[in-house]
Amino acid sequence: MRLFSQQGVSSTSLAQIAQAAGVTRGAIYWHFKNKSDLFSEIWELSESSITDLETEYRAKFPDDPLSVLREILVHVLEAIVLEERRRLMMEIIFHKCEFVGEMAIVQQAQRSLCVESYDRIEQTLNQCIQAQMLPANLLTRRTAILMRSYISGLMENWLFAPQSFDLKQEARSYVAILLEMCQLCPTLRGDPHSLPA
Repeated sequence: MRLFSQQGVSSTSLAQIAQAAGVTRGAIYWHFKNKSDLFSEIWELSESSITDLETEYRAKFPDDPLSVLREILVHVLEAIVLEERRRLMMEIIFHKCEFVGEMAIVQQAQRSLCVESYDRIEQTLNQCIQAQMLPANLLTRRTAILMRSYISGLMENWLFAPQSFDLKQEARSYVAILLEMCQLCPTLRGDPHSLPA
């Protein structure tokens, strides 16, 4: 991850990765077919930590899906600042990866994960609606797309210019603004007359 972050994915060879890891190139090929395979493994490990976090917060807030959502979003923003591994991963994705050649397959996987992410967010939003914590006529797909874009945008902008704003200090406020939009923005609501009875 450090090499990808420093040099970019396309400029980093598996031989360089093997040397940095103190193993032979053959040892790398024993575990990974190519760079995209290695990159995908790193990404999956990163994603699994979010799934574990969601399980933890669901146990902590059993009847409060809005708090689960809030705490996950705050954690995602703070982790970029506090956890080197997560920061490097996001830096690579946003700024150091060209999705061409062998990395094109990673882009396809990213697209699938994007759709899955919308589905997961939408599922949580529906749970919030059922718990009467968000408006009954909230347009959940539109909100899920907005939510993911908002969080991704904050991360990408901070990674590009970390000195421009204090993401760790402001993370909870940024998430509060986002959730207030979900609760109050009329453009995120459907026509109440078109809702099923």
